[in-house]
Amino acid sequence: MAAGLFVTPAAMADVGSRIWATGGVTTIEGSAGGGLVPWALLGSYASDEEWGGTLALSRAEVDDYTLSVTGAGLNWNNRIEVTVARQTLDLDSLVFTLKDGFGLEQDELNQDIFGVKVRLAGDALYSPWGQWSLGAQHKRQRDFTVPEAIGAQDDSGTDFYFSGSKVFFAALFGRNLLVNGTLRGTRANQGGLLGFGGDLNNGYEIMAEAGVGVFMNRQWLLGAEYRQKPDNLSFAREEDWWDVFVAWVPDRRLAVTAAFVNLGDIATLTDQQGVYLSLQGSF
Repeated sequence: MAAGLFVTPAAMADVGSRIWATGGVTTIEGSAGGGLVPWALLGSYASDEEWGGTLALSRAEVDDYTLSVTGAGLNWNNRIEVTVARQTLDLDSLVFTLKDGFGLEQDELNQDIFGVKVRLAGDALYSPWGQWSLGAQHKRQRDFTVPEAIGAQDDSGTDFYFSGSKVFFAALFGRNLLVNGTLRGTRANQGGLLGFGGDLNNGYEIMAEAGVGVFMNRQWLLGAEYRQKPDNLSFAREEDWWDVFVAWVPDRRLAVTAAFVNLGDIATLTDQQGVYLSLQGSF
């Protein structure tokens, strides 16, 4: 990470002036962070008095589901991040359960997510207490048939989160260490893909999320994430998510993330594990 200090301003001018890889990658919900967890960092390389943006395509394939995500974000002055994402969940094996149990033949779920994140204080690199941001993600189902059939109360909802991120220089065997913690207020079922609220709980709960990454060098980041989940539906009890990831940043305009993900049980189908791949472009 510190090696990014040696990149010349002329080489950085067309994509922003922040240090290499300090915008993170794009989460499955469109905000800057890891794959599963938003970080306090804002996307792209925009610093004060600069605009920046990101475009991302992501795909996760686990045992019985496939999730595709298209996302985009804008960063104004490294102060405000605005994002949008479209999630498409192919139900794959669940189609047979829905057809037999509920008479439903829908083979995919679609959700739109509109996000905003504000950097409140600090800097992840140089502030002793790191960087702190406040964010919101408004999520809206495009077809509520399946979530309603399994007990979800609403087709839309808004998550609120508070994140802190800090990079510790040469903290682990001489490598830079990134640590992030997030608290999320949510009533979403499986991130909102199965609606919001349910027969077990219809109110907001505070969930803990965390991420850690080690910069092997300027281009490679190895890490892991954990995301706690609420449990609102008696039909589909939820389990926490976690992943182990590697991010490759060969150029300031490109980031590639690959991960092993464990999403636990989803809508009666157990032990959903698989792979995740994301491509992000910055401008």
